[in-house]
Amino acid sequence: MALSPPSEEGTVTVVVRVRPSVPGDRAQAAQPLLRVVDQHILVFDPEEAGGPPGSLPPARGSKHHGKDLKFVFDRVFDEKATQEEVFQCTTREVLDSVLNGYNCSVFAYGATGAGKTYTMLGSEKNPGIMYLTMVELYRRIEARKEQKSCEVLVSYQEVYNEQIHDLLEPKGPLAIREDPEKGVVVQGLSLHQPTSAEQLLQMLADGNKNRTQHPTDANATSSRSHAIFQIYVKQQDRVGGLARGMQVAKMSLIDLAGSERASVTNARGERLREGANINRSLLALINVINALADGKNKKTHIPYRDSKLTRLLKDSIGGNCRTIMIAAVSPCVLAYEDTYNTLKYASRAKEIKLSLKSNVVSFDCHKSNYAAVCEQLKAEVAELRAKLRAYEDAAQPAENQMMVPVFTCSPVQRPRLGRAVAKPCLVLDEQTESDGEQEELEAGWPVQMQLKSAPEEMPPSSPGTTHQTDVQQELKTSSCLLQRFSSSQKDTLVGAIMSVAQKQYSLLKAANLLTPDMVSEFEELELLVHEQTGGNLEQAMSPNRPLEVGGATPAQSPQQGCDGEAS
Repeated sequence: MALSPPSEEGTVTVVVRVRPSVPGDRAQAAQPLLRVVDQHILVFDPEEAGGPPGSLPPARGSKHHGKDLKFVFDRVFDEKATQEEVFQCTTREVLDSVLNGYNCSVFAYGATGAGKTYTMLGSEKNPGIMYLTMVELYRRIEARKEQKSCEVLVSYQEVYNEQIHDLLEPKGPLAIREDPEKGVVVQGLSLHQPTSAEQLLQMLADGNKNRTQHPTDANATSSRSHAIFQIYVKQQDRVGGLARGMQVAKMSLIDLAGSERASVTNARGERLREGANINRSLLALINVINALADGKNKKTHIPYRDSKLTRLLKDSIGGNCRTIMIAAVSPCVLAYEDTYNTLKYASRAKEIKLSLKSNVVSFDCHKSNYAAVCEQLKAEVAELRAKLRAYEDAAQPAENQMMVPVFTCSPVQRPRLGRAVAKPCLVLDEQTESDGEQEELEAGWPVQMQLKSAPEEMPPSSPGTTHQTDVQQELKTSSCLLQRFSSSQKDTLVGAIMSVAQKQYSLLKAANLLTPDMVSEFEELELLVHEQTGGNLEQAMSPNRPLEVGGATPAQSPQQGCDGEAS
């Protein structure tokens, strides 16, 4: 068992989304704090936003970081950006990585009221990237279900006041443990296996109802907890022989609580304690980001254990995890300090180095599993054969209607006509027996069946010789029979024989079994029939004329001699 392929280098992807102005902003009349230059450049505190002296709120004048500060990110979304646009440039791109076995993480960071929860969850009319991601994930799983068997597990938890709670099965606080092999494990956290995208979205909606939210002066629907929604995707080749591959990946979608200042939120009592715990966990996250970004000193201590949040995100930020940070900022001048800090930390996160490795495990089946693998291969072969048989059965009636003529004859002439067409039927019977032997062989060696096709492997010499002998025998039998009937009877019988010969010719041609000698013999047969019928071949083969040979009797012709030649 081995991991593959080698690791890939990269950095954390950082995007910034500017929240639209809302009526609650007290500085509506002032110029916006941010200006989006293009899809990658953002200007903080542009020159035109200065205004006359004394027009700025006290929150901005207390600490001035400089005007016209330019920040460059992987993508910048202005106030008019839609949920679909954000989704297309963030989680939709990493879904390919998840389905290829890479761990991925997307988290929204920013001050309270900056639009993090709206970006991640959205509303009923404008669903967020969590909902859009789940729908797209199941669409891609459905597209590859013929090649891969996929299993999806989900969990939803929150960190509230430094305690972990299960949002899908609410219960008491859960303990967190470090496992040498599995990493960070939350004991008692429920895992659910949805069967469809709709069921998964319902789980997400139920979990959001259990999330802790309380209004503050800064945000009427403030999330007081960090929410972590994790999706585990396991894929395995449906039929991969004795050496099989399995991919296991984890995707984390994280909606962080917003940093806040007590002087702005006017929090008291329980709300004040919540805000303090939120700020403490976010500060621990910032310290982890700074330590990860300091790539020069590899011995730098990463303070994951400073909070429950950073312990949970130990394998979701940096390292072997493709990470996307969505920085939500407000254009309101009142959020001057919070917006500046968010942009500063987001710019710092761009420096975090990633070493990505696909979680693809290739393993050889034990000998005891050989029988199970063979049975699985046989089942797939049987399923494919059933589909092919159904297709052939649907196409056969139309082919028979076009190629098989309907004719009648008396009991006396049936044995003769049977001898005339016995060889073509015998050829088809031999081919059917050969197909049965081939099916037996394929059932014993299903792997060879997938790699080879019967027409290419069939030796051309044996069937060619058999069919060549059949054609020669047909010539003798046809010539003998033509001597026994009158002109009209001869034309009708020749038409029936010629129709059977043409059908055999078509079957051999479709099976790519014709040889130049066989083609010449068929042409010779056609020329002979043309000479014997005196040019009335088209009239003799007319489907509107039934075969009428009732007047012939054994006494009218030397039957034994001809039969001896035919045999």
